[in-house]
Amino acid sequence: MEELNYRLGLYEKAMPSLDSWEEKLDLTRSSGFDWLELSVDESDAKLARLDFAPAQIGEIRRACENTAVPIRTMCLSGHRRYPFGSGDAAVRARSLDIMRKAVDLAAELGVRLIQLAGYDVYYEERRPESAGYFLEGLSRAVEYASAHGVCMGFETMETPFMDTVGKSMFYVSELRSPYLGVYPDIGNLKNAAVIYGTDVVEDLKKGRGHIFAAHLKETSPGVYRDMSFGQGGHTEYVPCIRELLDQGVRMFTGEFWYHGEENYREKLAQASDFLRMKIKEAAEGRS
Repeated sequence: MEELNYRLGLYEKAMPSLDSWEEKLDLTRSSGFDWLELSVDESDAKLARLDFAPAQIGEIRRACENTAVPIRTMCLSGHRRYPFGSGDAAVRARSLDIMRKAVDLAAELGVRLIQLAGYDVYYEERRPESAGYFLEGLSRAVEYASAHGVCMGFETMETPFMDTVGKSMFYVSELRSPYLGVYPDIGNLKNAAVIYGTDVVEDLKKGRGHIFAAHLKETSPGVYRDMSFGQGGHTEYVPCIRELLDQGVRMFTGEFWYHGEENYREKLAQASDFLRMKIKEAAEGRS
């Protein structure tokens, strides 16, 4: 059987805050991963990355060159705090500013894909107009990203607004841009399937031709984060990965978190081994 050509990325929050980007990228490679996924979450510290000076961007680019480890994707969850669908016009303006700066940073760093958090709103109450505001902001974001050659993919989240691939595809179909697709989290999808009594693989099939990559994460009913791979979760790795492979998806990212473990290097390597084993099992089971 011909060896499967795929790449496995590492979520940045799976490692501690190290002294330099070169250390982060070295750790990514030594742990068995192929690229690092940059985190731009809702914290002030992470949002400040969107205003990196040219010298800071140059430092990251040199670190990628020196280690031969790229930063291929960006997890942009800052919109949880500043969502497209907010009832506050100032928040909506900030959401677009974040989006444009994220695209600019991605273009400078060679990031190919930005993962968008599938929230219309998060901390505020949903309004009848929330979905409309979301679509309006998304449309402007897609126009900007397409002008810079950067793709954006929805993460399937833990709230009912966009917790399935099917719901993501409504917006993908509405805008019909080659630069907008889906970057689902198969752990979150499994939780949604339990809630709705549906099949997670059948949901993935709804995104055929529009799924750019996938987050591989351990979840259990009602639990969406902070679990270790293979320890009591219910994520359906092999059937989900097999379906994704059949669709032509070849980029996967291990999503898990660092919580001060002294043996974090061992944990990272174990995660890489676990996920590569699941991908191998999925590939071998294809017809």
